[in-house]
Amino acid sequence: MLSRVADAIYWMSRYIERAENVARFVDVNLNLMLDLPVGSAQQWQPLVDITGDTQRFAERYGVASQQNVMRFLTFDPDNVNSIYSCLRAARENARSVREIISSEMWEQLNRSYLRVTAAGRPGGPLAEPQELFESVKMASHLFDGVTNATMTHGEGWHFYQLGRKLERADKTSRILDVKYFLLLPTATDVGTTADDIQWAAVLKSASAFEMYRKRYGRIAPARIVEFLLLDREFPRAIHHCLMAARESVHAISGTPTGMFRNAPERLLGALCSEMAYAQIDDIIASGPHEYLDELQTKMNEIGTGISDTFFATRVAAPAIGRMRARRASVPSMPL
Repeated sequence: MLSRVADAIYWMSRYIERAENVARFVDVNLNLMLDLPVGSAQQWQPLVDITGDTQRFAERYGVASQQNVMRFLTFDPDNVNSIYSCLRAARENARSVREIISSEMWEQLNRSYLRVTAAGRPGGPLAEPQELFESVKMASHLFDGVTNATMTHGEGWHFYQLGRKLERADKTSRILDVKYFLLLPTATDVGTTADDIQWAAVLKSASAFEMYRKRYGRIAPARIVEFLLLDREFPRAIHHCLMAARESVHAISGTPTGMFRNAPERLLGALCSEMAYAQIDDIIASGPHEYLDELQTKMNEIGTGISDTFFATRVAAPAIGRMRARRASVPSMPL
């Protein structure tokens, strides 16, 4: 497969997953405002922190009010992590590989993009925010189902899976990190009703509330971190996502499981092994923020390794003067 095609499919899937995750935690925060005790301060700044755009938001909007944050994360064309920008980038990447993906995939993605574009106009058909966010989430699920049902499960499909799983693992880690480091205003809130409501919101942000309750029952912070971080079976748990990403990397390169021939295989193998033997009590004792911060750094290294191994253009022999091959129509953007 051409590196240009693989790059476009990989980033198409990351952008779609990113749009879904943004819609997911903004929608959960809207509902959270209704559940918190009367007099509780509205907390919109953590949503910006989750995306890693704190400085950019402060420069352009200043105060993290509900209106400013929702505009920034939903329709802002200059914010590369807004829902609109993510779907626009995914659509442009999909357009560049129309001959590779199925027509059903293109139609579903194009329909989702047009729906969000229409909703962003004054008096758009999706005036209710919850309706918009629900449509974005369902459109992402539909696209994933259509892709699995209509695309050959070869190299292209594995690049799709690789991008989606890495993006999902990254966003789950950010949601957990913000909860531990930023969400609560003071330590006195720990263990209160407000704290339980917010931990439930963390689970709902990952569509994990019901599955967690089936596994553990009552809300317990340590168990929630363990479930979203180390569980091997829940599809949005970080460990599960990284194992799936490792399988796709090996399927693409043909390297037998347990061996490595390139940086992504080595980094994913080491990280999956580390998480397989990790104990939640040790993570809590050493500091969840520090662990998650290091985990995010390692996932960024994996992303860089994937780009260097599979997508980076290589200059031909010296003095030939050939131009570099063109990349995807929308450049790969940082997390």
